[in-house]
Amino acid sequence: MGDFVLSFEEADKRKLNLVGGKVSGLGELLKAGFPVPPGFAVTSVAYREFIRYNSLTEKIDELLSPIIESPDNYTLLEEVSSRIRNLIEKSEIPEVIKDEVLSAYFRLGEISGISDPGVAVRSSATAEDMDDASFAGQHDTYLNVRGGEEVIDKVRRCWASLFTPRVILYRIRHGIDHSEAQMGVAVQKMVKSEKSGVMFTIHPTSGRRDVVVVEAVWGLGEGLVSGICTPDSHVINKITHDVEERRISSKEIMVVYDEEKMDNVTVEVPENMKAIPCLSDEELSELVRIAREIEKYYGTPQDIEWAIDGTLKFPHNVFILQSRPETVWSKKDRGPVIGRKSGYDLIMDMALKTFKIPKR
Repeated sequence: MGDFVLSFEEADKRKLNLVGGKVSGLGELLKAGFPVPPGFAVTSVAYREFIRYNSLTEKIDELLSPIIESPDNYTLLEEVSSRIRNLIEKSEIPEVIKDEVLSAYFRLGEISGISDPGVAVRSSATAEDMDDASFAGQHDTYLNVRGGEEVIDKVRRCWASLFTPRVILYRIRHGIDHSEAQMGVAVQKMVKSEKSGVMFTIHPTSGRRDVVVVEAVWGLGEGLVSGICTPDSHVINKITHDVEERRISSKEIMVVYDEEKMDNVTVEVPENMKAIPCLSDEELSELVRIAREIEKYYGTPQDIEWAIDGTLKFPHNVFILQSRPETVWSKKDRGPVIGRKSGYDLIMDMALKTFKIPKR
C-alpha cells in the first residue's frame, strides 16, 4: 500500500518490526487460511516519522529522565506519563501519513459495502508477545471507531499508549530502551458480535494439554476482558470434542454497540438469555476445531480471541480476532515420564487407542 500502511495480507512474522506482534499474528493467520476480519496496519515507520516530524525524541527523553532514576516514585511516574501522552496526542500527524491511512480506510469501506465501517483500532507494539517480554493487554484498544478522522485520532492515541505508566515501568524493569519503543497499529473491521470470548489450547489453571478451554459472553468481548461480565466456561476434549466440564453463568449484563450514541454501552441481558448457554455444541465444536488448527500451525499452545457475527450464517460467522502464545504453562518443562514420552504424550496416545475389555 505504501511506506506507512500495509494490508493484513502483506503483514506476517517477517514484518514484525514494521507492524508489531498483534498485526503480524493476524497476517500469519490470514496466510494460513483462518477466518480473520479484513483490515490494515499503520506501520512503525509511520510512528517514527510522526516522532521526527514533531521533534519529539528529545522532549520525551527529557521528560523520562527523572523517572528512570526513580522508577518507584509512582506519583512522578503518573505525572511523566500524562505529560508525554498529552504531548503526543496534541501533535500533528503529517499529511502524507493521514492520506495513506484514510485511503486504506476508504478501501476497507468498499470491501465492506459501508462508507464509514466500524473498526477496531488496536495497538500492536513491536515488542509485543515476544518470548522474553509480553506486553499483552498493556497498550490501548478502541472498538467501533467510525469515520476517517476518528480513526486518525485513535491511531495517535495508540501511539501515546507506548507511554502509559505501566508500560514505562515495564520497560525500565525489563531493561528495554525507551528510544527503541515502536508501535504498529491494527485497523480491523468490527465483527457484529452476538457472542464472543477467548479460548486456550492448554488449560490455564492445570496446564492440561489435551483440552481446549472456551469462555463466552453475550455481545462484545470487552465485557469479558474488562471483567464486568461473568462468562460461560467449557472444558472440551481436543480429540473427541466431548464437553468434559460446562459451567453456565448467570449473565446479567453485556457490552454492545449503540448506533445512536455511537459508542459501546453496557446493557442488561434479555431475561430469556440470562441462564442459557451462549454457545451451541455445534459452535463449540467449530471453535475447538479452529483452535486445534491454530495450535498446530504455530506449534505451541495459544491464547485466542474469537467472535461470532449474529448477522451471518454458521460456520461463516465465526471469526478469529487474535492469537498469541500462551506464556505460562507452555514454558514449563514437559520432561519424560516414561522412556522418551511426556505425560502429555501418554495421555494423547491413550486417547487415540481402542481399548478391549479382557475376557475372564
